[in-house]
Amino acid sequence: MGFSTPVPPPVDMETFQSQSLSDRVRAVVLHWVDFGFGSPLLFHCIYIAKLAVLYIGLGVTLATLTSGLGAPWHVMQWWNEPIVYQKLVLWTLLLETIGVAGSWGPLAGKFKPMTGGYLFWLRPGTIRMPPWPGKLPGTNGFNRTIVDVVLYALLLVATFVPIILPGAPGAQVASNYPEGFGNLVSPVMMIAPLVLLVLIGLRDKVIFIAARAEQYGPAVLMFALVPVFAGGFVDMIIMLKLLIFSVWVGAGVSKFGKHFSFVIPPMISNSPFIPSKMVKRMHYRNAPEDVRPGGMGVLVGHGLGTLVEIATPIVLLFTTNFTVALLAAGLMICFHLFITSTFPLAVPLEWNLLFAYTAGFLFIGFPNADGYSIYDASSPWLVIVSLAGLFFFPVLGNLRPDLVAFTPSMRQYAGNWASALWAFQPGAEDKLEVVTRPTKNQVNQLQQMGFPQEAAELTLQQTLGWRTMHSQGRGLLSLMYMHVSDVDRATIREAEFACNSLVGFNFGDGHLHNHHLIAELQRRCHFEPGEFIVAWVESQPIHKNTQEYMVIDAAVGIVERGTWNVADAVAEQPWLPNGPIPTHVTWRDPNYTPASERPAQQPTERTVSSSAEAAAETSVADRNG
Repeated sequence: MGFSTPVPPPVDMETFQSQSLSDRVRAVVLHWVDFGFGSPLLFHCIYIAKLAVLYIGLGVTLATLTSGLGAPWHVMQWWNEPIVYQKLVLWTLLLETIGVAGSWGPLAGKFKPMTGGYLFWLRPGTIRMPPWPGKLPGTNGFNRTIVDVVLYALLLVATFVPIILPGAPGAQVASNYPEGFGNLVSPVMMIAPLVLLVLIGLRDKVIFIAARAEQYGPAVLMFALVPVFAGGFVDMIIMLKLLIFSVWVGAGVSKFGKHFSFVIPPMISNSPFIPSKMVKRMHYRNAPEDVRPGGMGVLVGHGLGTLVEIATPIVLLFTTNFTVALLAAGLMICFHLFITSTFPLAVPLEWNLLFAYTAGFLFIGFPNADGYSIYDASSPWLVIVSLAGLFFFPVLGNLRPDLVAFTPSMRQYAGNWASALWAFQPGAEDKLEVVTRPTKNQVNQLQQMGFPQEAAELTLQQTLGWRTMHSQGRGLLSLMYMHVSDVDRATIREAEFACNSLVGFNFGDGHLHNHHLIAELQRRCHFEPGEFIVAWVESQPIHKNTQEYMVIDAAVGIVERGTWNVADAVAEQPWLPNGPIPTHVTWRDPNYTPASERPAQQPTERTVSSSAEAAAETSVADRNG
């Protein structure tokens, strides 16, 4: 790939859009195998510069100089200082909440401007997404108000202030504070960010998820509670170890099943540090004919991924051998650095660097053998209650993914995500431009940057190809064939990328663009029936072999619900050469007929079962969510 120019798929841009949907998907998928997104190396350099200057450079400078620890380049003087770790957690939380850390820039679908976040969340009239619309007093509505803007601004200030304040003497703040260490961030300074994060989260789940509140929030809570722990500082370190243990193990368990193997090959293909086509193709079964995961992809996924992410944290939590702890921490540091090097499309680079540092800070800086193991906690109940609290949402989220977003479920890289595809009839996508926001539709963003219309469309088609390379993409594309009129001429968008230009953030969680968002878009944009069709699927519960989907006509509401077998989805190629995969309809709006079953349409190769009994029993209210 070039330094300043992208490597587009080898197609005729002028005729590409006139090809069939299957041919277009196949072309961009095969290009992805060898080149990933085909982004210019300049993009990756921008991300590296952001990490080096903004995250590490400015963050470490603020953390060290405001704590009286000398120059930031004197790493050996501060790497295991508790106040530095506290401030770097707050710094990461702040950058995530502003919108300049994860899900930033062109690899996350943000082209012009490259930042979403605060540009949306400081602006009244933009869309907010309450987690339980209509069920919690004081959170109703999808329109951002002055109150939301003020709460968000206060959160940014409340998070920044403890970063720049000098802190309080550790021995005065926490019992059992080791000699030779400097101050701690004053625990009282942690209260305001926590309260504001909860208040904002009850009104807008987008900001709550963007802030990674399920991981940074518990750490900030532990910083706040250190004075009340019976074991003081020792208990705080132990609880922080339990926190990162729960994140690692929860993420490892979420990778069980058929999905995760499909994450690795496209991620490897997108890495700028793996230029060899041969190495990339080794992760597929027989590219370009068969682009399902090959033996190498499965080995990297479940050997170097799932196994390492579960076994190594268990070793770190229990070992009292410093050499073993050093090797295990080193392995987890390499694990996070590897993920960073692949530039995954949600680009959670800061998160991975913080967790790499956390592995060294907690398990090497305060080893179990020095009195910081779980056996040194002031009470076994502290450990039991902490583990129960930390694993509550991961367990619930894997059993009932409809109730818990994928980040609190610890499914960051699992491949088992709620996701969607959007289909617009020609010209209908332009109606989204009336939505209040600081940007435009992505195809128009690219054209503003100088891309011809054909090149802009081709770029967005690559995100569609990326989605179909994952397990759920086959099912979603199947629903497109079944429910979209003249699907080859429709404008198909990958919903994760599309929604970030509407709500300011995307991170692989389909709950950010579920039927509630579609209903709000309909309220603002007034689509006609059939103009805007959505195929949406929920994550697979850990104890089931199926995924539940719904089809939404923006002008009507939910028109169909059903399931597909995950085994059928993963057996197919991304472009569905054998036609749509089988689905089982559990309910359908009695007034709705899928495009594939209308007289003017040819039937699909595989039939769709229906359930008239379910339709008769389901109310109109249920149909619309």
